Amino acid sequence: MAPNKLDDGTHVLTWRVVSSDGHPVGGSVIFSIGAASAAPPELTETSDLKVSTAVWLAKLILYITLFIGIGGAFAVYWLWPAQRPARRLMQAILSIGFVVTALSLGLQGLDALGVGFADFFDLSVWETAYNTSYGQTVILLLFAIIVAFIALSVSSKKTAKFLSLIAVIAGAGALALSGHASAAEPQWLTRPAVFFHALTITLWVGALIPLSTALYRNNSDTIDGLRRFSSFIPYALLILIIAGVTLAVIQVQQPLALLETAYGQLLLAKLAVLFVLFLLAAYNRWKLTEPVVKNDSTARKKLARAIIVETLLVLVIFGIASGWRFTPPPRSIAIAAAQPATVHIHTDKAMADVAVTPGRTGSVVVSAVLMDGDFAALEAQEVTFVFSNPVAGIEPFRRKAVKTENGSWEATDVLLPLAGTWKIRLDILINDFELARIEENIQIRP
Repeated sequence: MAPNKLDDGTHVLTWRVVSSDGHPVGGSVIFSIGAASAAPPELTETSDLKVSTAVWLAKLILYITLFIGIGGAFAVYWLWPAQRPARRLMQAILSIGFVVTALSLGLQGLDALGVGFADFFDLSVWETAYNTSYGQTVILLLFAIIVAFIALSVSSKKTAKFLSLIAVIAGAGALALSGHASAAEPQWLTRPAVFFHALTITLWVGALIPLSTALYRNNSDTIDGLRRFSSFIPYALLILIIAGVTLAVIQVQQPLALLETAYGQLLLAKLAVLFVLFLLAAYNRWKLTEPVVKNDSTARKKLARAIIVETLLVLVIFGIASGWRFTPPPRSIAIAAAQPATVHIHTDKAMADVAVTPGRTGSVVVSAVLMDGDFAALEAQEVTFVFSNPVAGIEPFRRKAVKTENGSWEATDVLLPLAGTWKIRLDILINDFELARIEENIQIRP
């Protein structure tokens, strides 16, 4: 809600909304009442480090819950049903994951509204988060956790296998409901890609702890489960790679963005760890699996230790991937960069809605819709845009506008070489005897 009374001068209206992918997006609009201030207010963005850290940690635990907890429940019943210690560990992971997943909804609300932990129990915080796409993810994931926990608790193996399959599908579907990748176009491709990417990770990573337990205990189902796992995992990894590459191409778009953006740098870090993980998995598959199947005890111990290392590498990857929560992908950055910078100039005699497209440095197109003091269309004989940047020492320069078919005035190939606050003035020749001059500050992005 706007303040009841604002003094004359330049003000900044900051706003914060939640985008379709469930992530908060903010911005600022500069406007003036009466004469503009000599020194425009600074635009600063603040964030609560404690909330951001909690969001990252909750995301990490969410991944562990889905891929290791729910995936482990599936592996226990479909591959190594005799592994009771693994079953108890999965129940512990799911119990912790259920609580953290539920609490993550409140953290999402804090982040969305840009407030601190003091407001965690505010109903509006939870309502805000629930109404985002992330709210759908939390609800479906909580359902998947409950189903997986029940699967680990029932005595009927047939029922447990069915429930664990439902839990895996629901968990992978939950990730496809929100996030940068799921919101990207074309969604007929990105949402299924996220689903299959998550599904194959769940099948692969979820099997690691039960497999390691089976190798150490060497129960009756160890070898049979290892054979089944070794037979289907190459196909699962192929699907994982295809889905991952598809999403990476859509999100990154330009190879240079891998180096120039935080998102790309995290992706490179993830790929580096993933490369080591794939090498280790290949070694396990082609060098150790066959001796283990032939009951080589030394190979079995080596494979068990290698699986533990794989699990640790997976946790590192989860930690890196959780950082994507705070890094918009290059695709989103490109879309944002193409958005115009806008300003409304308001005086008693004349008004204008001005747009600079794109709203960043370089060659831009400047357009304006003119109105009189009563918001009616203002007819003009001639319009000239005048730009200056006193802070940077750039004196005023003029660009004559041309009237377009839709009634707006437009100037093309206007060069704005620096980011920051620019003064834009409109010299509006209303008739041969009347000239209106209106000006305002406009923020240009790098």
